[in-house]
Amino acid sequence: MIDRMADPMTDMNPPGLMISAPSSGTGKTTVMLGLLRALAEDGLVVQPYKSGPDYIDPAFHLAAAGRPSFNLDTWAMDAGLLDAVTGQAAGAEICIGEGSMGLYDGVATRGQSGFGSSAETAKRMGWPVVLVVDVGGQAQSAAATALGFKNYDTDVPFAGVILNRVASPRHERLTRLGMEKAGIKVLGSLPRRGDLALPERHLGLIQAVEHPDLEAAIAGYAAFLRENVDLEAIKSAALAGAAPAAAKLPLPPAQRIALARDAAFSFTYPHLLTGWRAAGAEILPFSPLADEAPAADADLVWLPGGYPELHGGTLAAAETFRAGLRKHAETKPVHGECGGYMALGEALIDKEGNRHQMAGLLGLVTSYEKRKFHLGYRRAVLQAGMPGFAAGTALRGHEFHYSTILDEPDAPLANVMDADGNPVPETGSIKGHVTGTFFHLITGEQA
Repeated sequence: MIDRMADPMTDMNPPGLMISAPSSGTGKTTVMLGLLRALAEDGLVVQPYKSGPDYIDPAFHLAAAGRPSFNLDTWAMDAGLLDAVTGQAAGAEICIGEGSMGLYDGVATRGQSGFGSSAETAKRMGWPVVLVVDVGGQAQSAAATALGFKNYDTDVPFAGVILNRVASPRHERLTRLGMEKAGIKVLGSLPRRGDLALPERHLGLIQAVEHPDLEAAIAGYAAFLRENVDLEAIKSAALAGAAPAAAKLPLPPAQRIALARDAAFSFTYPHLLTGWRAAGAEILPFSPLADEAPAADADLVWLPGGYPELHGGTLAAAETFRAGLRKHAETKPVHGECGGYMALGEALIDKEGNRHQMAGLLGLVTSYEKRKFHLGYRRAVLQAGMPGFAAGTALRGHEFHYSTILDEPDAPLANVMDADGNPVPETGSIKGHVTGTFFHLITGEQA
């Protein structure tokens, strides 16, 4: 058991671990969800985190741990916001973070606190790394990979490895021999199974709310880890870092916020919604796919990102939703990001080439038929104000979509740059009380 439990009277965080890997696609999400559930089943209060900009994984973490998950992002977040997000672990007994991409992967240009790698998050939090290594097609050679990751930056605490996709007892034996020779602790060995992968689509995993039987899947992952991983060794490897300085999450852009929330609109960073609620804002969810109008007495309508490109026909037929949106926009602000921005536009063209009428509050026309990959951090300097931020404010966010802009006739909202400071053409738009961006907001820079 963990003997370094969280105590509000100490200067320590709850002990924690970072689940990472040499690259994407190695099975770390399966390990993460199974570990969260197994620890929760053992009676621990588990605080999940995601390192880097991810809109989908935190919802899976919540389902597995029963506690909201938060992003820690060293490129986008300054020290104050990182401390505020770290503070969400209050009352937890152990923290488990999930890395993004490979352990050391980030961007080339430093952001507000770093380069956005999972290794930076692990160092800042004081969490030892559990490296999930796909050993398919190799045996002792896997130890060279693990040893390289352990020694690449010796300031990153390293707990050991979980071997994944092990083909046979002989394969496991040989792989363990290599790890033993390299001085790498093996915390578990997962046999190869083809039935554990989560369903995916063009932006990665499907959303947690869309999984046909998420509870059964997570319970299966937990049972799989119990059979093949040394949970006691993993608990014992968790270490605590220094407690964060007192800091607050972002303030709300309005008092009463009508928030679109369904399978087409769900990508909002958890730290934003938690900060808005903590400051006293009322979140009023509504479903455009169910043809619900935003609350008439809302001060602001906010359309998050999601998958409107998969629901073009339903949104085009949602007359009550669109009428309510237009009525609100006559006198009060409406903002959309990524998928929400697309839904505020004139039209959306789906992958079959069908044109669907959107809200028409902006002139934006986007096409999912003509797909182009847009991925990366964004820094935007507002040319005009948007809800919660004045003109001239610099924002940090992340863009991830496949839609192409066919027409963007309205005034640009911001000068938008990638992580290296290069301009990108997706400037966002403003027209009357309506604003939209293709990036998902993480935070505004402090002056």
